[in-house]
Amino acid sequence: MTYPSDLEIANAANKKPIDEIANSLDINSDSLIRFGDDKAKLSSKLINSLSKKDDGKLILVTAISPTPAGEGKTTTSVGLVDGLCKIGKKAMICLREPSLGPCFGMKGGAAGGGYAQVIPMTDINLHFTGDFHAIGAAHNLLSALIDNHIHWENKLNIDPRRITWKRVVDMNDRSLRDITCGLGGTGNGIPRQSGYDITVASEIMAIFCLASDIDDLQKRIGNIVIGYSRSNEPVRAKELNADGAITALLKDAFQPNLVQTLENNPAFMHGGPFANIAHGCNSVVSTKTALKLADYVVTEAGFGADLGAEKFFDIKCRKSGLKPDAVVLVATTKALKMHGGVKKDELGSEDVDAVLKGCENLGKHIENIGKFGVPVVVAINDYVSDTPNEHEQIINFCKNLGVQCKISSHWEKGGEGAIDLAEEVARIADSNSSDFKTLYENEMSLWDKTEYIAKNIYGASEIIADKKVRNQFKKLEDDGFGSYPICMAKTQYSFSTDPLLMGAPSGHDVPIKEVRLSAGAEFIVVVCGEIMTMPGLPRVPAAEAIGLDEHKEIKGLF
Repeated sequence: MTYPSDLEIANAANKKPIDEIANSLDINSDSLIRFGDDKAKLSSKLINSLSKKDDGKLILVTAISPTPAGEGKTTTSVGLVDGLCKIGKKAMICLREPSLGPCFGMKGGAAGGGYAQVIPMTDINLHFTGDFHAIGAAHNLLSALIDNHIHWENKLNIDPRRITWKRVVDMNDRSLRDITCGLGGTGNGIPRQSGYDITVASEIMAIFCLASDIDDLQKRIGNIVIGYSRSNEPVRAKELNADGAITALLKDAFQPNLVQTLENNPAFMHGGPFANIAHGCNSVVSTKTALKLADYVVTEAGFGADLGAEKFFDIKCRKSGLKPDAVVLVATTKALKMHGGVKKDELGSEDVDAVLKGCENLGKHIENIGKFGVPVVVAINDYVSDTPNEHEQIINFCKNLGVQCKISSHWEKGGEGAIDLAEEVARIADSNSSDFKTLYENEMSLWDKTEYIAKNIYGASEIIADKKVRNQFKKLEDDGFGSYPICMAKTQYSFSTDPLLMGAPSGHDVPIKEVRLSAGAEFIVVVCGEIMTMPGLPRVPAAEAIGLDEHKEIKGLF
């Protein structure tokens, strides 16, 4: 049996006018800033008016360690929301916006798949409402102001060798990782070594997604440490008088984006920090607004639970006061078989033994989520090639751990295929059994926090770092940043720092390459192993298949 592509399904969707979607949330049309008839931003006035309303239930969707076989976390999130609405619940979803880099690279878009998508799919995956462009412009404005300050007198005595603020672009471009700027004579500034990160790794992006309101946004922007003076003292963005202009650039972008699922249920898509190099969650303002508008809010955190969920709990929830009511842990038989040692081109055949071996990865994630006190249900994202024996193996494995496991066919059947999952999630969320807590306390040293994550979440024996990195930890504490949480930058493919080490490895070392301060976002980025904040394109990038068809409509996007 053949199935239409995600793009074909999205193009055939029966979209409702965005005003109707807003009305389903009791939002007046006057509170919308429309981008055509199928997407809109919510006005700040509306958001502020909701503050006294009760919150709905918050459900986090996360996943096992990702594999090339795919897990379908966003697809499951969308299917779950459609399933909740099918059983009569007032539900909506909060997702991150996709980045152009992965869209044109290897990962593809991030609007779900099959019959569990958010639409308009092409707009969402490309320019959408321009939020990422605004964030990139805001980031690079600060870069320009830094170099301009040095060019004209340098009253802050900024040391060009100690500038930590790079530039960003929303594209995978390895040639920009390390650059020399300011060449060509005195009129072109001071020559120095710098580089680019991808926009989703920008601290502006992280701040954008953690700020509680526009005033908090400006305060955090002002607190960004852009580098150090010649006396090795931190220099902040507000000392450059940069915070006002940057906030002005972000004012409109800061308002959440409203779109819809294929089944015409409401969706917020807002912000999009990477989870392997940033905290991987959509904006606090969109999540909190959704909780005022719906009884059940489904959100997701990027990549596996060891990265996305841990950061959702330890960074986003810690900083915002959010308290999740339930967690959905997504897995597929194909991914579990890969964790069990099966090669990608051999996944089509039944292999119960490999599924059971791969469940070691699933079990470690279940164990980890339990450390945060939030009840979990496992969702098997059903593939048409799955077998009943493979499903039974996963269900029994979960049962032995005291965890419910539901098979969900949302990719093929939309919300109808996710009803069993939705009923179980609603039951858990309504039980008020969550006793959420963060993994570690603010008072722990930065080194101890990092070690605690590595040992308790990754199963590592220890963290290792040279003297230079250890001194970075000490200086950050001496400068007053010791209470900040840790944002681990690590490969998403393994509990270890080796992307090829699948399953549930233990007893490994976690090497720390560098430590970065994000004083505006209020966390410390700890870079582990060979992780890059500017990815490259694969040998055959997805961009080669994207174009316009004979009707001048976009083709090849996935």
